[in-house]
This record gives sequence, C-alpha cells and structure tokens, in this order.
Amino acid sequence: MSKTDTNRIESRDDARQTDGEATPTPQAELLERLGTTLSPDLLIQALTHRSFSHEHNNAPNYERLEFLGDAVLELVSTETLYRDHPDMNEGQLAKMRAKAVSEESLSAIAREKLKVGPYILLGRGEADSGGAEKSSILCDIVESLIGATFVEHGIDEARHVVHRLVDDELREVATEGPALDWKTSLTVLAHEKGFKEPYYRMSVGGPEYAQVFTANVVIEKSGKNTKPNEEQVIGTATGTSKRKAQLAAAEIGWHYLKEAKPAESRHTHTSQSD
Repeated sequence: MSKTDTNRIESRDDARQTDGEATPTPQAELLERLGTTLSPDLLIQALTHRSFSHEHNNAPNYERLEFLGDAVLELVSTETLYRDHPDMNEGQLAKMRAKAVSEESLSAIAREKLKVGPYILLGRGEADSGGAEKSSILCDIVESLIGATFVEHGIDEARHVVHRLVDDELREVATEGPALDWKTSLTVLAHEKGFKEPYYRMSVGGPEYAQVFTANVVIEKSGKNTKPNEEQVIGTATGTSKRKAQLAAAEIGWHYLKEAKPAESRHTHTSQSD
C-alpha cells in the first residue's frame, strides 16, 4: 500500500475476514506489539511525519506527541534505573539512561519490536529517500507513540508501554561498562597507562547534504623520558556526525590501548560508523 494512503492504518473494524475466519488488521498488529490501544485518529497522527503534513493540507503530525513522549520516556526510564540500581551515583545513572533511550536504541526498538516502518506516513520526497528506515524518524515515532498513549490513557498505561519497549535495553546497559561512554572510558584508561588526556582531530568531507566526519583520536605520552609533543593516533573512524565519529574512534582507541603496554602504542586503527 502507498505510504500516502492512510487507509493502510485506519480501520473501522478490529478484524478482517479471510476464509470465514477473523484475522488481525495491520492496525491491530501494530497496537498489539505496542501493548495498548489507540483511537484511529490519534494513531494516524502519531505516525504522520511533517513531510506528509506539508503535502496534505497541514494534517496533524507527530511532533507534539513526540515532545510529550520524550518527557514520559525520560521519567519512566529514570525512575526504573533509580529503583533498580540503588548503589549507582547520578553520573552512572545518567550515562545508562542516555544509552538506553538514544536514537540508536529507540530506532532498533522501532525496527525490531514494533516493525513500524511500513506504517509511517511520509511525503513523497521523504519516502523516496528511504525515510521509513531513517533512525532519526524511527526514534521520533517511538516517542510519539508513547506520547499518544499518555494522551489517551494517562501515565499508568504510558508507563506500561515504556516498560514493554525499553526494559530490555535498560537491563542491557547495566552490563556494558566502558561502552556506556567510550570517550570518558578512554580518558581514564589513558591516564592509567601513563598517557596524557586524549584529544580528537576532525575533518569533514562529502556533499553538504551527506557529510562524512572523520575523527582521529590522539594521545600524548607523559613522563620524564618522553620527547616534547610525542603523540600517537590510536584510532580513526568515520560517522554521519562529529559525535558519532568521535565515539567510534574512542571505542577503537580504548580496545587497542587496553592491550598496549603502559605508555606504548604504535599503530593506528580505523573503522566506520553510520
């Protein structure tokens, strides 16, 4: 069905007839995965990208619901981490929350748990450019569906939906250690190994609409026997943003430095990050 056809979402019946037996509609299947019910109009709004609105008389889109859902998601994830990890400090909890509700994590939930891509209403240009698979849009959709649940049912049902979607990720991040913040973890490890604080050299290439950032993470040796400005590139990575490139380079640098002898590292490692 066409991405510009709301009939693929809205249905007056909860089931359709096939060979005399009732089978779930696409709408019912999506809501079952979400774990709640939503009125057809609210569900359509929660799945409507602004590009679709621009082509259809400014039909309501998901941006206000996303704004609300983001706040609900942060509240529920925060109270869950606070309750489940009484021995962790504020900084540790904040890193865990940031990773659990990141664009990477929420877009994976949209793809794997909700399988929501085919339901998103996009303008023609956005649809043609693969908008239904863009992590930024998928992340927004998860938050808008949470916001829609809050609007229709209140905080208790919204809390239930958040737990259904995010609890696995909240448990997973508690086991990740350095992966919660590769840049901080690399700085700590570098100091332990006798290096000064790592820093990043950046470059950017590609067209304005599809820039690629390259990060080189560099460390300087410290100690009496080191030469002035003696430095080493220990990780190189690319990404679609400065932050993603730096995080990917920091991860490479951390793994390499972990195996290196104190104040010794002689090779550059590279990677790519979407």
